[in-house]
Amino acid sequence: MPNAGSGITDALVSALRRARSVAVLTGSGVSAESGVPTFRDAQTGLWARYEPQELATPEAFERDPGLVWEWYEWRRDLVRAAKPNPGHRALTELERRVPSFSLATQNVDGLHRRAGSESVLELHGNIMRSKCSVEGMEAEPREGDESVPPLCPGCGGFLRPDVVWFGEALPEDAFAAASGAARGCDVFLSAGTSSLVYPAASLPYEAARSGALLVEINPDDTPLTQHADHALRGRAGEVLPALVAALGEA
Repeated sequence: MPNAGSGITDALVSALRRARSVAVLTGSGVSAESGVPTFRDAQTGLWARYEPQELATPEAFERDPGLVWEWYEWRRDLVRAAKPNPGHRALTELERRVPSFSLATQNVDGLHRRAGSESVLELHGNIMRSKCSVEGMEAEPREGDESVPPLCPGCGGFLRPDVVWFGEALPEDAFAAASGAARGCDVFLSAGTSSLVYPAASLPYEAARSGALLVEINPDDTPLTQHADHALRGRAGEVLPALVAALGEA
């Protein structure tokens, strides 16, 4: 039976059952339920005197690469300790049920893949990867390299986290694929995102303009709410499992 408390209706369930193509956008609210602090959460410990916006920029890395690298190592430790939550796992199950499925995420923690999702587009990169700050290519430190930051095995330049910083463009291929999925889907789910960070926040509108059913899953209203066909109030870790359960046996 649909969960009326979260806004799940028979019409929504029927639309999802009929859907041949589903596209999803997830934001920091999904990761927060796994204990990963949202990017703008207050810093703790040694990092309490820094604002994230002061550290997550190319200029900050150029000014003090060691400081930025160590901050990201702290964040990596938080991600390593986190585990996928029921929201992640529900999306994995939904992917299994739908002929064409695409999951674009603004999160950099890799938890969707750890939960078993396969069609994942990482719009803001992945904090567990590194890349060369000079060549821009993915690279990992040599074993035993204790430099801070480590050095690129190829050119000797500093390695940096493979994430999108303030002032940088999103990966072209990932965003193009997400945009194509949004324009081609029958149902678009926006889960756990503030709908404020562009260009990712444009994806639901692309889907709606192309005729997709637009579903928002969030505890609070966002700029997207008034445009959504269904606004499901609640945390992604609660609403998504309820929504997938309402679909019945595959």
